[in-house]
Amino acid sequence: RFGPTVQFLTQVNLVILLLYGGHLVSTDQLPLGTGLIVFAGLLQQFSNQVANLSSLAGTIQQSLTGARRVLEVLDAEEEVAQPAKPWIPTSVTGKVEIQGVWFEYDNGTPILRDITLTIEPGQRVGFLGGVGEGKSTLLSLLPRFYDPQCGVVKIDGVDVRQWDLTTLRRSVGLVLQEPLLLSNTIAANIAFGNPNATADQIREVARMAAADAFIEQTVDGYETMLGQFGMSLSGGQRQRLALARALITNPPILLLDDPVSAIDPETEHEILAALKTAIQGRTTLIVASRLSSLRQCDKIVVLNAGEIVQQGTHDELLGQPGIYRDVAIVQGFLPQESVDSIQESERLGGARR
Repeated sequence: RFGPTVQFLTQVNLVILLLYGGHLVSTDQLPLGTGLIVFAGLLQQFSNQVANLSSLAGTIQQSLTGARRVLEVLDAEEEVAQPAKPWIPTSVTGKVEIQGVWFEYDNGTPILRDITLTIEPGQRVGFLGGVGEGKSTLLSLLPRFYDPQCGVVKIDGVDVRQWDLTTLRRSVGLVLQEPLLLSNTIAANIAFGNPNATADQIREVARMAAADAFIEQTVDGYETMLGQFGMSLSGGQRQRLALARALITNPPILLLDDPVSAIDPETEHEILAALKTAIQGRTTLIVASRLSSLRQCDKIVVLNAGEIVQQGTHDELLGQPGIYRDVAIVQGFLPQESVDSIQESERLGGARR
């Protein structure tokens, strides 16, 4: 902020020096070489130091602003608190029960409305819905990123609000739509959730996530340094590393928040192949906008306006009029003759009414 002002004053001083110094030189009151030129050089050096100080002042101001923001975050009141007597299970099977859950970010605007759902251990459940329908919010309730205003979320029959937070979050693996990778080695990124993981464990989860092959092709293998956010990798490679990182704690519950929405169909096929291996034996909740990610699920839940409007398998939902079949038609999951037959039936039904 002070830089332009300091530079302007420096130039003004130099102009004044040259004008007045030139007058003194012309009247033989000041020597040119050992007087005016030397003094001008000293003034320039002094001005440079003042400019450095002004730059330092700007840096300090920016640092203080950043520190103030960090302190605000550190001093913020915890929205999700550790229970007074936390429950720590000896083992986790992965059964999920969501009972009468209502949730809202702003008072009076429910995102989830009376959601009731039971997911058995090892079951794969997909969620479909438009933007803002509460799919990601529903996933966020399991590791207690938020608590619902009404209703209960249970894992293995125990309200998640009674769980030890560390144990709960180590029992739930999460893969986001946009994975956050750190400026560190590939091995360190995979082991982020378990810093004590051995090299063999890191390689094992990388193989499960179908990431081992491309990692071995990098310059330094697992010790290859990644740039910020892993921008040197493709979208599919970043997602596979994120999946490996989610698996490093061997979680019995896996949450996948639309992991293939931002990648091309070929890469999507690779990710889905990796997921097929990774989710074996785990309770898996998958949010997706593409039916290719949902068709192999044991159950698919369709959300609309924060409510469950359809449930069933891929084939069952294709046979029902509703959002799922409409999306299937748009995405080409029904042959044209089936689409024509459905449209004809709906036209005849409307005519009878």
